Amino acid sequence: MANPAHRTDTLLVIGAGVIGLSIALAAQARGLAVTVIDRDPVGQGTSSGNAGAFAFPEIMPLASPGIMARAPRWLLDPTGPLAIPPAYAPRLAPWLYRFWRASMPDRYRASIAAQASLMAVSERALEPFMAATGTAAMLRREGQLQVYETEASYRAARPEWDERARRGIDFTLITTHDGLVAHQPGLATHLRHGAFTPGWFNICDPRDYLLALAGRFREAGGAIERTEIRALRPTETGVTAQTGAGTRGAARAVIAAGAWSHLLARTLGDRIPLETERGYNTTLPADAFDLKCQVSFSCQGFVVSRLASGVRVGGAVELGGLDRPPNWKRADALLAHARRLMPGLKTGGGTRWMGYRPSLPDTLPVIGPSRASARIVHAFGHGHLGLTQSAGTAALVADMLTGRPPEIDLAPFSPTRFG
Repeated sequence: MANPAHRTDTLLVIGAGVIGLSIALAAQARGLAVTVIDRDPVGQGTSSGNAGAFAFPEIMPLASPGIMARAPRWLLDPTGPLAIPPAYAPRLAPWLYRFWRASMPDRYRASIAAQASLMAVSERALEPFMAATGTAAMLRREGQLQVYETEASYRAARPEWDERARRGIDFTLITTHDGLVAHQPGLATHLRHGAFTPGWFNICDPRDYLLALAGRFREAGGAIERTEIRALRPTETGVTAQTGAGTRGAARAVIAAGAWSHLLARTLGDRIPLETERGYNTTLPADAFDLKCQVSFSCQGFVVSRLASGVRVGGAVELGGLDRPPNWKRADALLAHARRLMPGLKTGGGTRWMGYRPSLPDTLPVIGPSRASARIVHAFGHGHLGLTQSAGTAALVADMLTGRPPEIDLAPFSPTRFG
């Protein structure tokens, strides 16, 4: 047998989250011999703790005009929907500057267009991908109810809904309490404003989905190894990876290691301004609330999802890096908000969790080759949308790896766009 370092069909995928496993399966289906490497077991990373949503209508970037005017509140409210620990703020300043630039009207509109194109690819790719991987039964088509606590917040969000309408996204605006409870009974009586989006899908449980993808990948001959990749180097014939167990080679590599990806990219000379959105949730027992669909509360920045493992209450954003200890008061605050807005919610017996979402200043992921070598592809930075965009990202990366033209223009997602 040929040395794997010299075979032209070998691929290392670094990261066993939903992006990495989806890419591994798509590349495997194209005939590549794929090995996935992660320092943690499958199902223990951030992808396993998300809200379980395929949120295709979510095309609006976090970096939006006027958002920086609200920045002082982020420093003052440690349990608010978007928080920055004061001690971390100086380190975050370069990222916030890029975030501010991305919020300029022209860049904001460009980000919407790019996000919409990736969402369209991802939505088209999802069901064929799930059929091919034997996971189609895990998909739920329950829609999503977006709730605004005040009329003012609803009116402030109307331009975003107008933008979705211009792009053909189906939704129904709601301005009565009866209209809300027709989709989700049990909401607080003062709630009257929202929108229902039927094209918002959910997975029965993100961890179960990951384990199913990993099982399918192994059944088809793929290998998943648990070790740490410390550095990558391009060679004349491919790429060399320095691991905790020594050096190994392959013809190509994909970096899809979530919030740690930029550290590995840096070993190639690629400086990508990734920050960590620390997300919190509490998973309650299944009988905590009779949930009919996923419910999002925009003013407080959290969602409530029905999963096979229970009712999950989570969300919000804390820009706090990889090293700070969890601030569990954030998870508790979300649970308190949920209890106030869904009075029948039973908040006992839950399990708290914190994960690291990889976030780039313009809310778009990087999907494209490293400056160091076209044999090394970056695929990370999806923020809240990793599950949503996993099948689409996998198809685009598989195209790059096998010489096919991508379905959309990838220039807005280039790893070199930050200079």
